[in-house]
Amino acid sequence: MTAFVRLFPLWVTLGGVVALLHPPTFTWFLDYGLITPGLQIIMLGMGLTLELADFSRVFRRPASIGMGVLLQYTVMPLLGWGVGYAFSLSTPFAVGLVLVCCCPGGTASNVIAYLAKADVALSVSMTAFSTILAALCTPLLTTWIVGSRVDVDAWGLFASTAKVVLLPVALGLFMRRYLPRFTERLLPFAPAAAVSMIVAIVAAILGARRDAVLHSGLSLVGAVVVTHALGFIVGYLLAGWRSGFGTVARTTAIEVGMQNSGLGAVLAQGHFTNPLTVIPSAISAITHCIIGSALAAWWSRRAPAVAYPTSND
Repeated sequence: MTAFVRLFPLWVTLGGVVALLHPPTFTWFLDYGLITPGLQIIMLGMGLTLELADFSRVFRRPASIGMGVLLQYTVMPLLGWGVGYAFSLSTPFAVGLVLVCCCPGGTASNVIAYLAKADVALSVSMTAFSTILAALCTPLLTTWIVGSRVDVDAWGLFASTAKVVLLPVALGLFMRRYLPRFTERLLPFAPAAAVSMIVAIVAAILGARRDAVLHSGLSLVGAVVVTHALGFIVGYLLAGWRSGFGTVARTTAIEVGMQNSGLGAVLAQGHFTNPLTVIPSAISAITHCIIGSALAAWWSRRAPAVAYPTSND
């Protein structure tokens, strides 16, 4: 099971390739309306791995966690807007890129943090807090940045984000607290279930929009790659400037560079009339996994310059 989870970037890439070659392999997931339930399973799995005590970390390490979450919701949205403008993306692609950049960190970032020998506990804390804030930050930021280009239902985005993020995470926390034996039986399967759902969601979207993906050209793919690459770089440099280029900088770079693309896909599909808006989220999922995996392979063979944050973190 652990080996399967560690190979997550491989599975999501293979899933995307298979979906483009033979869409029916995965499009049934979309046809049966399983995208939203799939994302809820992912979020439930995150909730099962958390305890209320985990949230106390914000009081012990407020600077490190706050820095990561702040960069998540400032650097990436601005990059999404700026890169989309620089690449002259069409409106649906530009809006979709901004939307996914306004999403919180995803569970994949925790896997990459582990492989990169970064601070996994810090990664989980950043992901948890950015996820909780997503119900407010994702709709507001998306509306603010792209509201002049398309009509955005901010309240609808908020309600959907709460339904697919907050409620499953809260249920997971409840089960961990009040149904510990049942939760212990589920926990070994939660990471693999999350990986499977992410692969199915990404592949289903790519398969359903195969023609649009293949005809989007290098401009969309290039924009997504540049956005995520800059997210990793800027996150690493800003965190490293503040606390040294050690595990905190690595963790922050991973959290900033990787988004919850599944959430972006669900929101794009449910709240934007143009079906092309969902494509950047699907491409994003593969892109940030490939970049994150390459960084993890590099960092795993190199000791960090600073192993732990300074005492005032």
